[in-house]
Amino acid sequence: MQLTAAYSFLTILQEESVPVHSYCLSFLQIILQNLEHRDIGVSNAWLDTLLAVIDVLPKETIRHEILNPLVSKAQLSQTLQSRLTSCRILGKLASKFEAHIVKRDILPLVESLCQDVEYEVRSCMCRQLELIAQGIGTELTKAAILPELIELARDEGSSVRLAAFETLVNLLSMFDHDDRSQIVLPLVKSFCEKSFKADESVLTSLSLHLGKLCHGLQGLFTQEQHMWFLEFYKKLCRIGLHQENGHNDNQIENMELEKKYSTVRKNCAYNFPAMVVFVGAKNFHIDLYATFFCLCHDPDVPVRYTIALGFCEVCKLLGSNVYLIHKELVALLQDDSLEVVDALLDHLTETLELMTSGGDNSGLDNKLMIVPDLVPALTSAEQRVANSLKWRSHEKLLQKFSCLPHIISSDQIYYRFLHRMFTIILTNNVLPVQKAASRTLCIFLRYNRKQEQRHEIIQKLVEQLGQGKSYWNRQRFLDTCEYIMEFFSKSFFCKYFYLSVLELTGDPVANVRMKVCNMLPKLKSTLKLPADKHLLQQLELCVRKLLCQEKDKDVLAVVKRTVLELDRMEISMDAYQKRFFEKDLLDQEKEREEHLLLEMEQIEKEKQQSEARSSNEKSYERKRRDSKTGSALPKSLPTVISGSSSGTQTVSRESKKSKLIRSQSFSSQAIHPKHGSLEKGTNKSNSVIGVGKNVLLPFVDSLKIRTGSASASMSFSSATTMSSRGPGNTGDQKTNNSKEVQSRKLSLKNRKQKS
Repeated sequence: MQLTAAYSFLTILQEESVPVHSYCLSFLQIILQNLEHRDIGVSNAWLDTLLAVIDVLPKETIRHEILNPLVSKAQLSQTLQSRLTSCRILGKLASKFEAHIVKRDILPLVESLCQDVEYEVRSCMCRQLELIAQGIGTELTKAAILPELIELARDEGSSVRLAAFETLVNLLSMFDHDDRSQIVLPLVKSFCEKSFKADESVLTSLSLHLGKLCHGLQGLFTQEQHMWFLEFYKKLCRIGLHQENGHNDNQIENMELEKKYSTVRKNCAYNFPAMVVFVGAKNFHIDLYATFFCLCHDPDVPVRYTIALGFCEVCKLLGSNVYLIHKELVALLQDDSLEVVDALLDHLTETLELMTSGGDNSGLDNKLMIVPDLVPALTSAEQRVANSLKWRSHEKLLQKFSCLPHIISSDQIYYRFLHRMFTIILTNNVLPVQKAASRTLCIFLRYNRKQEQRHEIIQKLVEQLGQGKSYWNRQRFLDTCEYIMEFFSKSFFCKYFYLSVLELTGDPVANVRMKVCNMLPKLKSTLKLPADKHLLQQLELCVRKLLCQEKDKDVLAVVKRTVLELDRMEISMDAYQKRFFEKDLLDQEKEREEHLLLEMEQIEKEKQQSEARSSNEKSYERKRRDSKTGSALPKSLPTVISGSSSGTQTVSRESKKSKLIRSQSFSSQAIHPKHGSLEKGTNKSNSVIGVGKNVLLPFVDSLKIRTGSASASMSFSSATTMSSRGPGNTGDQKTNNSKEVQSRKLSLKNRKQKS
């Protein structure tokens, strides 16, 4: 009942059910009286209510009703619970009064409570010093609060020392350079040394605040101090795994101690981005890579989960050195625990983009380095998540796959991911997962650069989903069509999917027909007159059939409501219309990008053809020259070769030299112009992303002209060589053969006459 009353009084205050003046008269005294309740839980509940009430009370009421009675309640003669309550109230009151009032009325009470005989009171008051320092300003903090903190940091109680350490870390920004370098830094270092050697109970909090401490003291460390804190952090990252602090894995029998060490390593993983800032990206490989590797492969799941949460932040800090940790990304994607994989998903898109194109290094080099390992890691992660019951993680991962067209090639997506999206749509039983796969598939289709693959995907969508045997698949086809209307131009949708959607108005399942009827206004919005007049007629015909033949009352109600909406809709025209200007511009941009992908595909084909032609021409020219040198050798052999080996060596050397000279001249004339034109073409294709079709045509024409002229010159040269070599030789052979035949005939006649 006491707890319910405390929460009720707090609710009345928060909802402003009564004026503040009436609230003070009616409820404040009840709250103050119950602060002394013997049950600690009840007392803390009333204290929380009082602290919330102080925010809205006027200063005079606070002074008379709260501050003045607090002087007696903070004395040593009062109970422990009363003094602890006084500590928390003093921390709250410091922000309500001016600095001189705090110095006069509150600071004496603070000093007495900081020197209380009970360590619990000293620890509680120490944690309130941060609030008091913020209320009194920098000068009073240095004069009054800092000496108290120094004394409390050397306290005999470990909880008091820990409270002083945390308060010092939180107040670093309020101390000047001299105080931080001469007082705070040595004090913190001695605290860390003592805690690691003798007081393991505070290591959890120490590891949690170490990153903030190193960041706050940045620039004050000497080289020796910098290395000491870095090595201290590395020891905390390995605690419990190796022989650290006098313990070994075999000696650790207490499960509570093992859990404490695991928490320390988890806090170190949380602070890892701050330590990257501490050592700098240039020194990461030498100073922190081994530690990062250990944290990514830690045996405890919470440690790997925490390092996975901050992985993207580490990638940002490393900049051009991000390639150093791509193996750790692959390892975390293939982690045995799906919690670790799920921790990567929130920033997976940004992480992959940083990995493949981040920093000053060439994006192509980074892609060649990471993609061969990244693609199998992503596919295995998706399959493991799909086999689990965590469908939300599966949905999230499929949504993140939509960034892949900007990271890997279109062929890799087609062969490794796209067919998997089809399988998920057809076989998965979770609707959000199916929709996520459908949306990602549409994005893959949007950025696919091969027309054959696009047509195959479209055909599968229509046949396996739109015309599928299961009504569930036909409904997913309609979901896919909605995504296509979002990502593609109106002309693309009307060309490939419009009639397939209209066919489903006659589907035997009422739910499918109802879904199509709800989509009819969207279908009409994709039309442009007069080009799509026949499609508009088909739409009107389907609506008439539904109105006349539909028997399901729910579907008929949807049709009647949709008809009214269709009547109010206006269709955009091919000509300029002001009310559709923005939508038409967006649609034109989508259509232009689709044409651009087709043109880039055509350019790539022509490049490949020109490269194939040039390689064929080179091989043909080499064969022709080899045959020419081979036919010339027998004629020169009788004159040069006289049975000595020196003659053969001179001939072979001369033939090699002639081949080398000819190949060099051919390469200088044929290969270098080709490469120059290709480099120009690639530059043009890279810079053409915001330009229309006409810019691409000169590049295509230049390729055709260059390849045509090269082939013409080759055919001309081959024709001239044939004409210079062929006819003369054939004529000589014919005359020699005829003379031999005539001489043989005459010799036969003479023999017959003699006989």
